[in-house]
Amino acid sequence: MGDRPDGAPGAAASDDHDRTAVFRRQPGGGMPEEIEKLYRPRRSEQRAGTAPRPTRRMPPVDDLDLDEPRPARSGGGRGGRVYDGTGRSRREREHRRRRRRTVLVTLLVVLLLVPTLFYFWADSRLQRVAALPDYEGRPADQPGTTYMIVGSDSREGLTDDDMQNLRTGDAEGKRTDTIMVLYVPRDGRPSIISVPRDSHVDIPEIGENKINAAFSEDLGGGPSTLVRTFEQESGVRIDHYVEIGFAGFVDIVDAVGGVEMCPEEPMEDPKAGLDIEAGCQEMDGATALGYVRTRASIRADLDRIQRQREFFSALISKATDTSTLINPFRSVPLVMEGTSTFDVDEGDHLSDLASMALAMRENPATTTIPVGSTPTHPTLGSVVEWDEALSTEMFTAMQNGEEIPESALQD
Repeated sequence: MGDRPDGAPGAAASDDHDRTAVFRRQPGGGMPEEIEKLYRPRRSEQRAGTAPRPTRRMPPVDDLDLDEPRPARSGGGRGGRVYDGTGRSRREREHRRRRRRTVLVTLLVVLLLVPTLFYFWADSRLQRVAALPDYEGRPADQPGTTYMIVGSDSREGLTDDDMQNLRTGDAEGKRTDTIMVLYVPRDGRPSIISVPRDSHVDIPEIGENKINAAFSEDLGGGPSTLVRTFEQESGVRIDHYVEIGFAGFVDIVDAVGGVEMCPEEPMEDPKAGLDIEAGCQEMDGATALGYVRTRASIRADLDRIQRQREFFSALISKATDTSTLINPFRSVPLVMEGTSTFDVDEGDHLSDLASMALAMRENPATTTIPVGSTPTHPTLGSVVEWDEALSTEMFTAMQNGEEIPESALQD
């Protein structure tokens, strides 16, 4: 048995003392003395010269109405909120938060969905052809990546007035005067390699001829025959195929707002519809088409090949420039015109074109397949023979995914 704190006998304080007794209401609604002590002035406040702090009194429990709405604080309280005790204010805040989250999520979905839909829509506009044949003896997959880029003289999409203004003639079918291979090694600098159109080769099912004849529909050729001919002659596997005609070329140049070129001499060629001065100038689509087609120069086709490489590099650089990509008045027409005029292999997509464009922004080396001689063939006329040693060095590096050595680069 123990004694209570006030000296009265009772149960031991550690076990039987009724701790809730201090919270019991006293007769008349007052507070127990133990709690009232908490509200008495501190001794330090009772010292001489110090005014005692007013004693705070807890109202009787019976006088508290916990269901009574809480009034707003002076000045509207925190943020002017009024607590009515029903949780309405809390529910309204949660509703606003949910609404903000919904708007944010919707905006995020739109930002992700719209570009995705636009990509698939643009990808569906690409014209696809069976360009990469599967034949016995085809070179196996190689470490580097190769794109065959073909400029055809297809008049598809041109009106009679267009053909007259662009000096394209009205020949049916399509041929090619532009054959390039973009080679991206496993490590190192990419290269743009021009294939002379008069290269003397053996074309499957056509026979001995110039390589551009492999593309001629008149002889029974086409994209797959051209790719197969190059693969068999070089031992290099082509991974992607890209073709563009006259109309597409003009539209793309105009879509990017023209391309600046700096010819060293004035050029005039009525057959190509070209008449320009020397010096840097912005070329629109029609002028650019004449510029890459003309052979009215000293080295004829070899000069044209060099101009084509330079112009194509400048066009890709302009098309992928930040100022073009962030401008919807440039980028959207570029995508619309480009995807409706490019012919690609059945397995190629818009992402492959984007990879090609990015590779061409990496300051690629520009070269031609090394040429050894230009003899006159008894039936074909003037042809181009590849330099056996240097071309083999170039093709071996491409087969191994290595950067083309400087010794094999030739303008």
